Amino acid sequence: MSNDTTLKLANDKKHHLLVIRLSAMGDVAMTVPVLIALTSTYPQLKLTILTKPFFAPILSEIPNVIVHNADVKGKHKGVFGIWELYKELKSCKIDGVADLHNVLRSTILKQFFSIQSVPFRQLNKGRKEKKALTAATNKIFEPLRSTHLRYVDVFTDLGFPIELKKEYILPKKKLSLTLMRTIGADNRKYIGIAPFAAFKGKMYPLESMKTVVKQLNDFGTHQILLFGGGPLEKQKLESWEKEFDHCISIVGKAKFKEELGLISNLELMVAMDSGNSHLAAMYGIPTITLWGVTHPHAGFYPFGQDPSNALLADREKYPLIPTSVY
Repeated sequence: MSNDTTLKLANDKKHHLLVIRLSAMGDVAMTVPVLIALTSTYPQLKLTILTKPFFAPILSEIPNVIVHNADVKGKHKGVFGIWELYKELKSCKIDGVADLHNVLRSTILKQFFSIQSVPFRQLNKGRKEKKALTAATNKIFEPLRSTHLRYVDVFTDLGFPIELKKEYILPKKKLSLTLMRTIGADNRKYIGIAPFAAFKGKMYPLESMKTVVKQLNDFGTHQILLFGGGPLEKQKLESWEKEFDHCISIVGKAKFKEELGLISNLELMVAMDSGNSHLAAMYGIPTITLWGVTHPHAGFYPFGQDPSNALLADREKYPLIPTSVY
């Protein structure tokens, strides 16, 4: 595609862009400040976000955004399913595609969109630099371009340059009466704790985190809201809830949209290098992150957060960290 085509897209504010980011939760949350920047800079631009249905509440409050559900385990599974997905998207009259995921599924979509000569730009994941950062030998330990800025690069390449600003966050949400009854009529401010991550190497040991919860509970100044998901996490957090007076496990007690409302009302979030840290950051909530075998240098630090909020492993004692970006 020529530069002239790109400039034509940028100069016509009525165009309709498809944005692809199917997973994971943290990566979808990291699109939020970028999409707010995009819709603020180009207010007449229409965006269709292709993602999993569960993530729709993350994106629903951004202006000019429509969520198109990707049923990757059902009707959109496999090459023929992706063809059906392409036909659905084609009917939306897409003028350009920003692929913020760059996986096999979206690359197949790219081939289908080439039939119409629709401009299609894909995320540069920086695999080579990340491999060097996590290498056991000849490690190159230096900060890489953040994921947020890699997302910005995709829109810039498509002809929509944007500037990220710290104020590009979602507004605080009003809590429903049902949710208020669930967490109790307590005047204490909320501290959120999300002690889990997708990989054990990213987690602070649960017994150590329990000590943190106990100390915060003993202060008696805050209500501690515990975030997680799945039966094992639910069981663990409910045991903490029973043990500590000022702790409430949110698992199974609120829909995801309601959980986001709670997060937007926190005074502080304590999380791992995980999706919950990015959910808090997209509301501008001060977020303390605990890092295990990963490191902020890989580019996944929560948006707008003070670097001093990251609690890191001692690299003099563990010089191979980071050993993974996952």
